[in-house]
Amino acid sequence: MELKRHFSLRTILVSLCFVASMAYLVYGLMPAEASTYAVDSKLIIPSINLSTDVAKLVMTNGEIPTPDTIVGSFSTHDHKTLLVGHSSTVFNNLENVKIGDEIFYRGSLYRITSYNLVEKNSIKMGKILASTNRDSLVLMTCAGEDYGDGNYSHRLIINAILR
Repeated sequence: MELKRHFSLRTILVSLCFVASMAYLVYGLMPAEASTYAVDSKLIIPSINLSTDVAKLVMTNGEIPTPDTIVGSFSTHDHKTLLVGHSSTVFNNLENVKIGDEIFYRGSLYRITSYNLVEKNSIKMGKILASTNRDSLVLMTCAGEDYGDGNYSHRLIINAILR
């Protein structure tokens, strides 16, 4: 009887370990954004093999948060959307896009029209977020010198318009 109880406890422990391992694999390896941000779309840039979830962002205390491993979207106007992501994760190859490359977002096809490296201190968010009469995307990520504290000297700003 003692052997049977030992076997049952061992079986239970093994089963619990299996369940815990599966939970870790299923939930523990998912990006924090899966629970922090509500994913509502997909961004695909074939030229750099990028396919990522996109979560709608809300400005808090005058700042737009940037998700760690997915892209965030922010818009104040119907025809323009800002897409932000970290250059160390999701946008790590963004500097390799070229004017004319295609971007798929929310079931629509956009074409890159400009590529600019802008000093961080020169950025005018009001201008970047300004309304347009044509559907457009602005992709933005850090670039330039890494100050070592999460800040960079420049921002890579890419504009794309609906085709």
